[in-house]
Amino acid sequence: MGLINHVFNADSLKKLYVSNLGIGHTRYSTSGISELQNCQPFVVETLHGKIAVAHNGELTNAVRLRRKLMRHGVGLSTSSDSELITQLLAFTPPLENDDTADWVARIKNLMNETPTSYSLLIMHKDIIYAVRDPYGNRPLCIGRLIPVGDMNGKGKDNSETEGWVVSSESCSFLSIGAEYYREVLPGEIVKISRYDVQTLDVVPRPEGDPSAFCIFEYVYFARPDSIFEGQMVYSVRRRCGQQLAIEAPVEADLVSTVPESATPAALGYAQKCGLPYVEVLCKNRYVGRTFIQPNMRLRQLGVAKKFGVLSDNFKGKRVVIIDDSIVRGNTISPIIKLLRESGAKEVSSFLVCTVQI
Repeated sequence: MGLINHVFNADSLKKLYVSNLGIGHTRYSTSGISELQNCQPFVVETLHGKIAVAHNGELTNAVRLRRKLMRHGVGLSTSSDSELITQLLAFTPPLENDDTADWVARIKNLMNETPTSYSLLIMHKDIIYAVRDPYGNRPLCIGRLIPVGDMNGKGKDNSETEGWVVSSESCSFLSIGAEYYREVLPGEIVKISRYDVQTLDVVPRPEGDPSAFCIFEYVYFARPDSIFEGQMVYSVRRRCGQQLAIEAPVEADLVSTVPESATPAALGYAQKCGLPYVEVLCKNRYVGRTFIQPNMRLRQLGVAKKFGVLSDNFKGKRVVIIDDSIVRGNTISPIIKLLRESGAKEVSSFLVCTVQI
């Protein structure tokens, strides 16, 4: 348990070379404590052999599901809602034959029990099933492994397919020799084998319900070079900044950002207002995201260590500072104070995302 480059060292990766199929998971602990028992994938024995399940999301009805499973005599060993999904997938549907697993029926049963929020990978024998909840709350996309020599070639669309990969974000594909193929649709159940990618079913939302893709993926979570819903995250953030400039213009001398996820929005704001974009903060690359620190003290200390001030760039000037959002307020308030104390004449702060999530 720990950071990826600590857990997956050269020796541990060598053990994977003999395999041609696998799933993995990196975790922000939104449900369940950060302990080894809650690490994924979850593996359980079913009537048809072992399954492994990796889950991104958070079940909205986890408390009710936990009680229901326990009333049916199912013992739970973790505090993670991902274990609930795994146990629901282990249930045998009424019409399933003992000798043949009906995974579409099992996954539909899961969707009936909990409408959102999950993107799933389910591995059984030599097959991986990729699943998104009907509301499409969390992202999931498919990539195609192609020969490395064809990665930058004009004819890569006609290249031989060497395998398939699935990820929450498309930005991960290039580094492993894969290209973006397509998104898994909301409610879609996709079967991925050595040979092809096949849609088994698409489970619709209740009539009249809109899709519910999490806006925080665009605003904060995702890397800017990822693609969601046919558009690059960087471009969306930049357009948000341009729209913000239309709705909230202000007299100022320069525009800057709270790096890094708000930077495209700040560039868009500056472009639309005709103001120069100037860096006023430099980020300490050795400090991670303070949003995911486990307690308030660590989050506040993280902010103090996270930024340095480029005071020569803004002394005596009116500064517009763009941030992506406010979750707890631990970042923007100290930054405004820091800029004022470092010589800014005036600081105006704007947010790209102001809706309650």
